[in-house]
This record gives sequence, structure tokens and C-alpha cells, in this order.
Amino acid sequence: MKHLIRACICLGLLVDMSGQSMAQQALISDPEIYEKKHFQELCAQTEFGPDFVQRRDINNDRLVDAVVNQEELTCEGEKGAGCDDDGCVYNFYLQVKEGGYFMIATARIYGYDFVKRFGNMVLVMKMHPRFCERDGGSPCEVTARVRGAKFVTIARK
Repeated sequence: MKHLIRACICLGLLVDMSGQSMAQQALISDPEIYEKKHFQELCAQTEFGPDFVQRRDINNDRLVDAVVNQEELTCEGEKGAGCDDDGCVYNFYLQVKEGGYFMIATARIYGYDFVKRFGNMVLVMKMHPRFCERDGGSPCEVTARVRGAKFVTIARK
């Protein structure tokens, strides 16, 4: 099952920052319903932890966006089945004022925090050290801000 889940999700840093504009993507009504339905079809038995979906404004537009944390997924008894040494998959969705959501990024990370810097909320992601060009040690921290419909890296440390 672990291999099946990995085949269905995007692996890597922030690789699925598609070049498609919002107009080219079909909007979904709710990322939580969309993702849960996907995994219920994929896994014979599923459970979702309380932090499977977190709702917050990630791009400073005052609309509530969504972050899906696949570490909170239990598929056929295996919690975080898609997680590995690089972390777990998080999908980031933006809400549009006309209604609906679209995915702007997929990241394989250990976790994240939102912090206020210079008046704007930014995302600080904890990632495998190699994403900061280190061989080991403590996790790398990549700070990004969402501008428009894409992540912009501000700093790595």
C-alpha cells in the first residue's frame, strides 16, 4: 500500500508549483472532501487525524485557505503511509473569492509554522537538510511567502 500511495502523490521539495494559471485548473469546492474521497477510494480502511486539514490564510488575502497534512492519514492501519526520511506530503490550497479552491503546491516536509515578518505571514517549513545543501544535522528551514498563486522562497537556513 505504501508504494501505491507514493505513486499517487508528488515527491519532492516544492515540485508541484504548476505553471498552470488558476483559470486553467478546475476549482474544487472543498480540499478536505476532495482529499478524503481520494484516500477512501485508494485505501480499504482509512482514518483521518484531527490535523489532516488546517484552515488558515496562507497568502494574506483574508480568505481562509487549506493545508492538507498526509501524516495525519492512516491507510489500512499504517499512519503516515506516504511519509519517509524526507518528511510527509503537505498539499497547499488557495481559496478564491468567487468560491472554490485550487492547489498551488505540494511539499515533502517535516512540518511548518506561520510567522509574521514585516507585517505579512510567511511559511517556515522544516525540511531535510539537503534542501539547504547540507549533508546532515538539524533540519533545514525554508521560509516562503505566497505571492499570487506561487511560493516565493525568502530564505534558507
